[in-house]
Amino acid sequence: MTPVGYAAAVTDAQRDPASGSDVPPTEATAGPAIPAELAVLRSSIDNIDAALVHILAERFKATLRVGRLKAELDLPPSDPGREERQIARLRGLAHEAGLDPAFAEKFLNFIVAEVIRHHEAIAKGEDPLAP
Repeated sequence: MTPVGYAAAVTDAQRDPASGSDVPPTEATAGPAIPAELAVLRSSIDNIDAALVHILAERFKATLRVGRLKAELDLPPSDPGREERQIARLRGLAHEAGLDPAFAEKFLNFIVAEVIRHHEAIAKGEDPLAP
């Protein structure tokens, strides 16, 4: 059930001998038995979560480079026009993917707020990743 392209995130699963499906070690060895289908679904979710973390890390690497370039060019940390276009684009993608567009917008706004915070720190000569 792991999406194509996310295989690299799958490193800690084991095979359930009964069903032949991937089961995370913690679910295969701890606590009361859970149905194999639930274990498989949870394993898939865990893999997707790991992929999301890696994708977000790559996104933030790119936005840090953007922030440094904006600081060099004396551009503002925020670009409201681009943000508006991105929200509209991602709402459309969310709709096409069967994801609530309002949720996608909230998620993007959360990410953009953090990016702007990073860009503001860079513009001040501060480390954007400092706590």
